[in-house]
Amino acid sequence: MIRVDIRPELLRWACRRSGIAGDALAHRFPQFQAWVSKEVRPTLKQVEQFAKATYTPIGFLFLPEPPVEQVPIPDFRTVAGKKVRQPSPDLLDTIYICQQRQEWYRDYARSWGETPRAFVGSARVASGIEATARDIREKLGLDVQERVRIFTFVDALRLFMEQADAMGVLVMCSGVVAGNNRRRLDPDEFRGFAMSDDLAPLIFINGADTKGAQMFTLAHELAHVWLGQSAVSNAQASEVSGNEVERWCNQVAAELLVPIALFRQDYREDEDLHVELNRLSRRFKVSTLVILRRIRDLGGLSDEKFWSAYRAELERLSAVVKKDGGGDFYLTTAARVSKRFARAVISSTLEGQTLHRDAFRMLGFSKLDTFRQLGRGLGVTV
Repeated sequence: MIRVDIRPELLRWACRRSGIAGDALAHRFPQFQAWVSKEVRPTLKQVEQFAKATYTPIGFLFLPEPPVEQVPIPDFRTVAGKKVRQPSPDLLDTIYICQQRQEWYRDYARSWGETPRAFVGSARVASGIEATARDIREKLGLDVQERVRIFTFVDALRLFMEQADAMGVLVMCSGVVAGNNRRRLDPDEFRGFAMSDDLAPLIFINGADTKGAQMFTLAHELAHVWLGQSAVSNAQASEVSGNEVERWCNQVAAELLVPIALFRQDYREDEDLHVELNRLSRRFKVSTLVILRRIRDLGGLSDEKFWSAYRAELERLSAVVKKDGGGDFYLTTAARVSKRFARAVISSTLEGQTLHRDAFRMLGFSKLDTFRQLGRGLGVTV
């Protein structure tokens, strides 16, 4: 039985990093306190189990001191104007997984002679808001009136994602880490991120968020792609961010989803505010927070009234109990990794260019039958 020396500060750091309650870890590892006090040395197998339980790369536990982990792409997340806490293992692992997928797809696109996406990096922060939003809308083939006629938020979001995917953006939407339903992502930590690349631009949306919020996140991250900038953010409809790039992306997102000219025609100034919020939210398939912002943009609310209503609406939405959506497994799987990416991986695997083992890892499952059924669902001959 091999026993190893682990510094107590690394054990305590792994616990804090994981966000798992101490009682839960103590129940699973009864000798944890003895390890921390160095009364007992853990076995190598126990260290491996502890690393897995706390989502910690095992090599970190053998370092002389806890590492300082940073998000590997620009981090624009703020709370009350200040940068947020250390990133969780869930956020970091999600970004690492998406980086691996993006690298794979970039090589795949090169091998097939795909041309760079001209829209990546085509805008600047100095670019006009309405002109940029119109350019994104045209490239997407996004018809706001068509979205208005769609009955549900779910269908509107699915159409929006498919339009971005068809344009060449890998849009991945999931509420868990790599298909692991025990590792749910927290919308309060991040709502999405963009990873810019002229062959494989990638957007990840936190699927644990509300559908209306996901619509805004996708629009916000598309603005980042147009700038050619990678970033992780907690995009909100308000302009609370002190970062110029985030403010610009918020403005473009709002105009993309709810064009001010069309909104001006639909807004009923004399109607009760809450009635209008709900009506226009359903009409444009965006959150009530986005509608509040557009009302202010029209001059329908003073800053004081806007912030009062915004805080009240934010509190109401935070209290809403989110239920698991369920739905078709194969549609959900395709959405988690992007239809474009899934088709490419399945095709490459069938052609013998990619190992099934690597395909399963990137797609987030381990069964051959799932692979075959997903391929058939995406129109790839299996």
